[in-house]
Parts: sequence; C-alpha cells; structure tokens
Amino acid sequence: MRILISGASVAGPVLAYWLTRHGFAVTVVERAPALRKAGGHAVDLFRPAMDIVDRMGLIEAVQAKRTGTEWISFRQEGGDRPHTLEVGRLMRVVSDRHAEIMRDDLGEIFHEATRHDVEYLFGDSIASMTEDPGGVDVTFERGPARRFDLVIGADGLHSNVRRLTFGPESRFATWIGAYLAVMSIPNYLGLRDRMDGVTGVDRMVGVYGGAHMDDARAIFMFRPAAQLDYHHRDVDRQKELLRRQFAGLGWEVPRLLGEELDNASTFYFDSITQLRMDTWSRGRVSLVGDAGYCPGPAVGGSTSLAVVGAYVLAGELARARGDHTRAFPAYEREIGDYVRRSRAFAVAAAKRLIPASGLGLWGLIQGVRLINHTPTPIARALTAFGARGLRLHDEIVLKDYSEPPRAMPAGTRTAHP
Repeated sequence: MRILISGASVAGPVLAYWLTRHGFAVTVVERAPALRKAGGHAVDLFRPAMDIVDRMGLIEAVQAKRTGTEWISFRQEGGDRPHTLEVGRLMRVVSDRHAEIMRDDLGEIFHEATRHDVEYLFGDSIASMTEDPGGVDVTFERGPARRFDLVIGADGLHSNVRRLTFGPESRFATWIGAYLAVMSIPNYLGLRDRMDGVTGVDRMVGVYGGAHMDDARAIFMFRPAAQLDYHHRDVDRQKELLRRQFAGLGWEVPRLLGEELDNASTFYFDSITQLRMDTWSRGRVSLVGDAGYCPGPAVGGSTSLAVVGAYVLAGELARARGDHTRAFPAYEREIGDYVRRSRAFAVAAAKRLIPASGLGLWGLIQGVRLINHTPTPIARALTAFGARGLRLHDEIVLKDYSEPPRAMPAGTRTAHP
C-alpha cells in the first residue's frame, strides 16, 4: 500500500517511520530543496511524545541535542531587577518527562531515522490530487505524476494539502490574539543555559542560546489591539510592524530592533493562530499535526501533539489493515480530546505569557516566585495546573500498536527491521 506524505519537518518523518514499521510503502514530498535548516526555534517534547521517541530508539539522540536552558530571567518593563525562574522546577510542575530541543535538530534526527527506508522527494510539492474509488492520482509541480492509495498532509499551519482538499485556510483559522516573531542573531550576550528578556503589558522579548548553538534566537510575542495587515511574504512590512509594537521597551530591545533585525540570518513572523476543523479527513486524504489541528505556535504544545498524532494515525492504519474508512475516524476519535484540550490551554497560555494589564504582569511575577519556592506537588495544586491545565500532555495514554495486523492489503511491503 503506497502512502504519500507532504511535509518533512516533524509530523511527516514520525508518521513515515511508524508507517514503514507497520509495513506500508512511504513517500515524503517536501517543498524545500533540502532538509530545512532555517534557524528554527526551541520546541518542547512532553511525556507522551518522549515515550514515542523512546519507542523509536531515538531518546539518546534527542537528549544529546537538548538546548540546556536552565534559567529564565526577565525584568519588568521600566525596571532593572530581573526575576529568575528555574526551568527544572517549572518542568516538574508541567511534565514528568520533558526535553527542549531546537526544531531543526529534532527534524534532522527524525529524517536520519527514516531516510534509508523512506523515499524523500525534496524540492517539489503537490500541484493537484484526483481521487477515485481505487486511489489518488497526484501531480507534482516538478516531478512526474504518480498514483497513491492515501495522501497525508503534514505540511504545517499553512498546509497545501489542506487547501487542496478542504479549501482556503481562512475557513478554519482563528486568531487567538497574539503574534510571534523569531530571528537568529549572534550570541553577543553569551547565553548558553538561560533565556534573558523583558516583559511588559501586551508584549515580551526573550533572547536565548543553547548548548549546541553557535548563535542565539530572539523571540518576540505581542498582543495588538486588532489583527495586523500584512502579506505573509512581505518581510519588510513585518519588520516595520515589529519595530512599531516594541518601540520604547528598553533593555536590549533597541539593539535587537536595529542592527540585529537588519542583519538577522533568519526571520520568522506569524500570527498565533488555531486551526479549528470538524474533521481532518476526507476520502483518501487526511491531515496530521499543525496541518490539521494547530493549537497555536509557541503556546499550545503543538510539537508534542504532532508527534502523538503521527504515531496514532500510523497505528490506526495498521490496526485497520490499511482500510482508511475505519482508520481515519478511529484516529480522529483517539486524539480528539487531546486536540480540544490543547486548544483551550493555548488560549489561556497566550494570556498568561503576554499579560494584558498591569495586574496580569504582577500575577506572572508572583507565579514565578511561587514555582521557585514551593514544593512541586503543592505548586501544581496552588497554580491549578492539574489535568485541565499544564499537565494535559502527561494525561495522555498511548495505545500499543506493536501487535502486527493479521494480513495487509495487496501491494504492501514488509517493514525493515
């Protein structure tokens, strides 16, 4: 059974890995000419995703590439006194098993684990798909047309597969009130084990390095009064908006918005947007990760959710012996509650991380003090970070899909050991 996956970042290679293990023939198409090394930013893997990484035999590789961030220091706008949070204490409140890793490093690990068993087509993209009862005819922007049994979109928030199958992004995207920008800069602050920054009402800036990074990242999050008017490819306009939103903030911000922004080797700017779809599957096409259910970049644990979604989708296809009419609904049922809870958490997290008032900023500072000085079990209870809050990831129970199906449909191949 031949399955085409669009997207080679995180969800795509994880899905490819498990589909191959279950005996499917997998092709991954990626628009970028090579594995993306675009600077990226730090992402979090919580317990269920870490358990999946462990089952893939990649836990040591992931642990070796951890960012090593141990402290987060920030000062209040207009003040010089830093408030410092011990990251380990925060993570023990959030999850029993966690790793922070640069997104590019994680993608490289997943690609390396699959490149010998999976066909990768870099520098190409799906142009059209025509489905009939027996499969999907796919045309590509550059390569020859081919036929597949199933097509999976793992191509991110601005998914091409979703657009071709379900319609324009505007039908499903919900702005949750904030924006995110990330740029790569020289590590002139000498940061290795900490993030340093400044927080004000409706805006925050942080700069961090990493144990395996020669440069650093500057991250900006802000909440404007209304949605901004810009084109997603108009970088000059995006930089103009960023400078306008952070004018007068102080600390290192003037330098960051000046020479560092002008000379940044990579720059990313986007709204913090949720995708809200009633279903992620139509016919022989389905979506995984941010392409189907992005809870909100930087605030909703989307990387962990993508890893879990890919694992579950592959497992349900194997359990249904390739019958997508059974597998796709089972996949959506299995992760539906996780998706909904991640959405709700992301909305609340955006409000906490970017306080909308002086009172909210005061509450953020008091939360840091609470976590720093209170035993973890008590901090969990006092901050209401239980099953409905920050620990939502650790509440996920993974199915065991290791039992092979009794028979696979014609045309499948045996997975590599």
